[in-house]
Amino acid sequence: MSKLIEISNLSVGYENKPDVLKNVSLTIYDDDFLGIIGPNGGGKTTLLKTVLGLISPVAGTVRFFDGERQVPSLNIGYLSQVNRIDRKFPISVSEVILSGLTLRKQLFRRYAAEDKQKVKRVAERLGIRELLPRAIGELSGGQLQRVLLGRAIIDNPKLIILDEPSTYVDKLFETNFYKLLGDINNELAIMLVSHDVGTIISLVKNIACVNQELHYHSGTGISKEWLNKAYDSCPIEILGHGLLPHRVLMQHDQMNTQPPSHSPGGSIA
Repeated sequence: MSKLIEISNLSVGYENKPDVLKNVSLTIYDDDFLGIIGPNGGGKTTLLKTVLGLISPVAGTVRFFDGERQVPSLNIGYLSQVNRIDRKFPISVSEVILSGLTLRKQLFRRYAAEDKQKVKRVAERLGIRELLPRAIGELSGGQLQRVLLGRAIIDNPKLIILDEPSTYVDKLFETNFYKLLGDINNELAIMLVSHDVGTIISLVKNIACVNQELHYHSGTGISKEWLNKAYDSCPIEILGHGLLPHRVLMQHDQMNTQPPSHSPGGSIA
């Protein structure tokens, strides 16, 4: 495994809220499936935007790597929440997926036959090929989320970032969607932000809780004590639900801010 992103002593703020993130350090690897949890307003979205280059940090660094070589940027796919998409915009499913190829090319250009074939292959993989000619306004929340995932992966990114991907979709779709992510993780790294702690634990390899500071846990065999510390003593429970596996909470009496190892942990009941 090789590191993709190295975040060191990162602090980020806004004019009306100067300390959204404080002294955050995190390393993301090329085979990682990292779950990002934390309370509302804790800084999860700010961390994502900083990694994507949409926000400049007040202090600290975000460095990108290709193998062992540091590079100025990284090809990152991004999947936003469904409720942020304008369904009235007159665009087809095929065009939405194609738009994932335009970031490093001219915005207005003629797509080649090879590009359109790539869209078909991605759509086939995600089970949405029959939707390609349809307008996005005709889709269900679950169908649209798959379309957005197609846009995120079509350009062969090294990492995809997903911000609350299960928002406004039903649990059956959510389960199938997360199975797709598990398959995609065989080829690239994933950062997944979710408010659903129980679901996150059943899916990912490692956990980071963002609550102004960042608390890292290698593996997912986390205890309620660790979560209460990470959430700043706000008591929460972990529940598995639906068709997803349930986790057994393991004894864990220390809070880590740096990954001691990269191997998944935890037990499944």
